[in-house]
Amino acid sequence: MAGPGAGTLPEEQVRAMFDRIARVYDLMNSVMTVGLHHRWRERAADLAALRPGDRALDVATGTGDLAVALKRRVGDSGEVVGSDFSEGMLELARAKADDVLFEPANALDLPYEDGEFDAATVGFGARNFSDLARGLAEMARVVRPGGRVVVLEITTPERPPLSLFFRLWFDRLVPMLGRAAGDPEAYSYLPSSVRRFPNARGLAAAMTAVGLVRVRWLITAGGIIAIHSGEVEEAAP
Repeated sequence: MAGPGAGTLPEEQVRAMFDRIARVYDLMNSVMTVGLHHRWRERAADLAALRPGDRALDVATGTGDLAVALKRRVGDSGEVVGSDFSEGMLELARAKADDVLFEPANALDLPYEDGEFDAATVGFGARNFSDLARGLAEMARVVRPGGRVVVLEITTPERPPLSLFFRLWFDRLVPMLGRAAGDPEAYSYLPSSVRRFPNARGLAAAMTAVGLVRVRWLITAGGIIAIHSGEVEEAAP
């Protein structure tokens, strides 16, 4: 595992942080995104291109909202696994859905077989991978040839006026919200983790570098949210 750099923390510290904020996580997401994070997760679930009966994995599932969206697409005959290294988050996820399997797992060393899933997703968790390439490679490994890997993440807008608003919101207001929620460290970490994360083109390049093909992305929310998808290459006939 790569050591922590700017905007990162050691794995144990990140796990402890998410355990601490689990109880306020959903509320803070709704406040910070004006409730739009549910819509973004739905779009990410659509890009996974799942069908009834498919099997999907949601990595760094947090409180499980993206996993629940995936389950609606695979139906009763399909299966969705939501994995996370924070037991505090998983406890809340399990309370939301009893038809999704939520279980502990490290995103950098997934305990699943090669090609076990039809799609793998991560929503607002990739920037917490201490080794982005390794996390993406693990997601690609557990998806069958022809299946998809989808990454939903905050990205930094590059043009004013939104870039100016973004800096004000993330550098000033989000830490203030964190102090009000009782955990200033966690919500100071969020802006720094976003700043050091690749932009949309850089993330696409990282996905291509681990062997994904037909990598595409869309930018929404005025340039603040990027949703990437890539396919696991099928063997030549």
